[in-house]
Amino acid sequence: MGKHDIPIVSVRVSAYEIPTDSPESDGTLTWDSTTLVLVEISAGGHSGLGYTYSHQACATLIRDKLAALVEGQDALAIADNWWRLVEAIRNLGRPGIASMAIAAIDVALWDLKARLLDLPLVTLLGSLRSAVPIYGSGGFTSYDDARLQQQLGGWVEAGIPRVKMKIGRHPERDPERIRLAREAIGPEAELFVDANGAFDRKQALVLAENFTACDVSWYEEPVTSDDLDGLRLLRDRAPAPIEISAGEYGFDLPYFRRMLDAGAVDVLQADLTRCAGISGFLGVATLCEAYKIPLSAHTAPALHLHPGCCARPLRHLEYFHDHVRIESLLFDGVSEPHQGRLQPDLSQPGLGLTFKRQDAQRYRL
Repeated sequence: MGKHDIPIVSVRVSAYEIPTDSPESDGTLTWDSTTLVLVEISAGGHSGLGYTYSHQACATLIRDKLAALVEGQDALAIADNWWRLVEAIRNLGRPGIASMAIAAIDVALWDLKARLLDLPLVTLLGSLRSAVPIYGSGGFTSYDDARLQQQLGGWVEAGIPRVKMKIGRHPERDPERIRLAREAIGPEAELFVDANGAFDRKQALVLAENFTACDVSWYEEPVTSDDLDGLRLLRDRAPAPIEISAGEYGFDLPYFRRMLDAGAVDVLQADLTRCAGISGFLGVATLCEAYKIPLSAHTAPALHLHPGCCARPLRHLEYFHDHVRIESLLFDGVSEPHQGRLQPDLSQPGLGLTFKRQDAQRYRL
């Protein structure tokens, strides 16, 4: 330890399971709850928080293995701590829960450092923009037509000029659901669809050819993101101006580089709660800049806001229904949309979030 180091004195972890407000599904999965794993790191009389959306096992990994690796280390040395964690999980496997555990710790370290320096995190990272465009995201396949229209239309009425819906559960109904969505949001708003890898290549292409009638401009995971050749096929053959997007299941930089090398997407997605935190997310942004491909932040809007203001190739972030609701339930200081954008609160240090411990207790695992 150097004479200016600030040692980390504690790493606390807890997990919370929050029920959805109604049953939810996409093209390949159904769920009725979401688990948030929270990390709180203390040093120098301050505490930083970070979290990921994962399984309770993620909290066990942090508690039993990873916390001890950063306790006693310099709170300001984020890169050193991040690499220590990455190296420690070599035999556990980088993709999956291990990377999500690192993500929660990394976010807490960045939040802590900004609080120690009494700076908003966006200022510490170096902002390029004052606010980030968002798109409303939900439109689950479990919704009836009325709720689909109400949710998507409500976002547009609130000033969010782009919305996304899920497709793929019942492909035969998707053209009608898309038509109803366009009816609800009007002719000017952008309409995105997300199949979550539900289709094979030919199914995905046939459906894409029907999108033009409703001006769909974004086609997310038309085929599984493991099928890079399939994504490239869709990118080459889907009618303009439809853009192909994928990347939310990336956990490390080689994954994203393979996707970019394959020319598989028009817009790359990354989720810092999966790709090892803010440190990993900014690495993906650098890759996108090198390949001249736009970046879109996947879900967790309260976490992506600050780094999103600092990532040059970022186009927008996903204002995902489930996470918006959870972040408002569990944290004070969550930014509200204004004219389709989120803006960091520069009057608060770090992420500007305060954990509502008493409110969260009912959901604790």
